[in-house]
Amino acid sequence: MTTQIVDAAESTASRQGWFRRNRPLLIVALAFVTAVVLAYVATPKGGESYAAYDPESPDPDGARALVRVLEDHGVEVDVVRSSKALDDAEIEADTTVFVTGTDALGEDTASRLRERTADAGDLILAEPAPYVSAMLGVPYAVAQTPETVEARCDDPRWEGLSIHADAVTAYDAGSCFPHEGGAVLAPADGLTVWGAPQVLTNDQILRADNAAVALRLLGESDHLVWYIPSIDDLAPDEAHSPASLLPRWIGPALWLLLLAVVAFAIVRGRRLGPLAVEPLPVHVRAGETTRSLGRLYRRAGDRTHAVTMLRQAARTRLTQRLRLGREATPEAVVRAVAHHTGRPDLEVSALLTDAPIENDQDLITLANALAALEEEVRHP
Repeated sequence: MTTQIVDAAESTASRQGWFRRNRPLLIVALAFVTAVVLAYVATPKGGESYAAYDPESPDPDGARALVRVLEDHGVEVDVVRSSKALDDAEIEADTTVFVTGTDALGEDTASRLRERTADAGDLILAEPAPYVSAMLGVPYAVAQTPETVEARCDDPRWEGLSIHADAVTAYDAGSCFPHEGGAVLAPADGLTVWGAPQVLTNDQILRADNAAVALRLLGESDHLVWYIPSIDDLAPDEAHSPASLLPRWIGPALWLLLLAVVAFAIVRGRRLGPLAVEPLPVHVRAGETTRSLGRLYRRAGDRTHAVTMLRQAARTRLTQRLRLGREATPEAVVRAVAHHTGRPDLEVSALLTDAPIENDQDLITLANALAALEEEVRHP
């Protein structure tokens, strides 16, 4: 019976030891499983997934409501989702082509877009990505704002209107809805750039004059082609990687930083050479060092220096004992010691800072008094 109890206790201790040794790994595994479960629960089931500003999306960042209103006003809306579908679409002089999801455009698809829309009434790009702006020669400057932006331009379409969005992009070549040194609406080389696509979304279309601005922007003609580029249309060498989004100077800057680090390491590093054998320092006991210093002070007759060192050492130990921190002033140490021991401030100050010393007997008396004060702080 006793053997079974001992075996059970050893087994329990072994399991506890295993859990203790593998606790970090178990915590990481539990966190991973929890994240997977939460991601699975948060993923919508049984519905379609839409990109932002999709004209068929009922999501808050979709634009189905705007498309329905445009159709109610007699605008024919054709949604095309590939370059081939754009080639097959009917685009005439009275057609407005509106492009969202411009981050899926490459040089070839952007060139085909310009050729295909050469005869269109208007080509509007919704907040083109930086590399798309570079391809099309559109200068841009990003600015975040939750405030209302008024039109303030000569175009009668926007007179008295204002927009409100969580974020907009202001372009240097802008003309209407000025903001942060640029403007949200910008004509650029035969096309129009619209830097506030969020005003078209289902959850922001009713803010300020967003609905009126959206209708006048996209409902100018009776035919609207809503083009959503597809990544499948990109050529193999046009696939965008995170590196393509970085400015061109970042590569040389990283190389320069690497060279600077290597040069700093060479300058500051230890020079190569044979190992130098250094003799170990002589170990002297603290008591012998103290007595030797005392004899030196006595022989020199420098009581002032000896008193200063005694008080400084006492203040240092008291500061550590009372946990006052390294930056504590002598006055702060005096107040803390007086409060801790109940002694008057003047008495503690005389011991720790300014009691006069006339002879060796006074020095001995001060040393004993400081030792007693430290003992009192340690054992009040």
